[in-house]
Amino acid sequence: MTRTLEVRYIPTVDYGEAWELQKQIVKRVDREEQQETLLLLQHPPTYTIGSQRHPEHLLLSPEQLKEQGISVFEIDRGGDITYHGPGQLVGYPILMLDGSKGLDLHDYLRKLEQVIINYLAQFGIEGSRKSEYTGVWIGNVKICAIGVKFNKCRGRRGFVTSHGFAFNIKSGIQHEGFQGIIPCGIQEYGVTSLEDAVGREFSVEQTAKDIVPYFEEVFGYDAVWPKETI
Repeated sequence: MTRTLEVRYIPTVDYGEAWELQKQIVKRVDREEQQETLLLLQHPPTYTIGSQRHPEHLLLSPEQLKEQGISVFEIDRGGDITYHGPGQLVGYPILMLDGSKGLDLHDYLRKLEQVIINYLAQFGIEGSRKSEYTGVWIGNVKICAIGVKFNKCRGRRGFVTSHGFAFNIKSGIQHEGFQGIIPCGIQEYGVTSLEDAVGREFSVEQTAKDIVPYFEEVFGYDAVWPKETI
């Protein structure tokens, strides 16, 4: 039996604001006061540093960051440093993982990857995994980064997920903010975008709408869009 998933698209939202929104929804989902939710959005130029904490992977000085208008947040997801910015679709699934049925947290990560892999397949693009890293790759370039947090449920077994995936859509994004970091601490591989992989233009907003059926299929949800979203 499928579950209902509320999906919201937000064209652009400050990273700090979106982080606080995630925390609020995590609490409400945990208390069963709100449906499980998928936030789809874009951020202004932002670097986020995950729990691995490698400051040397940030290559820009405070002065350069200010000059380029890039914010920096040290956050509570797993992983290293990554970039968020215009032209990238960011997805934050806030889902209840039921511990009574046995939890495989790695399986959750693999399912997130599978959503992107299945989406790419419609264009004849073979998305793949690398055993030593999370995320989705096309050959030796990464098209989608993944970093999550599992929030322990109150008074019962299980977790509520937060953070999620960053899917590069617009061509040129790999030459913008990614140049100021060692993405995910990986020096030997680069990044790419959907437009570069497929060879045509895509709208981030339309991609957000189009990717939801793949999320429904992999995770077993029926999506509901509130009226104020696309």
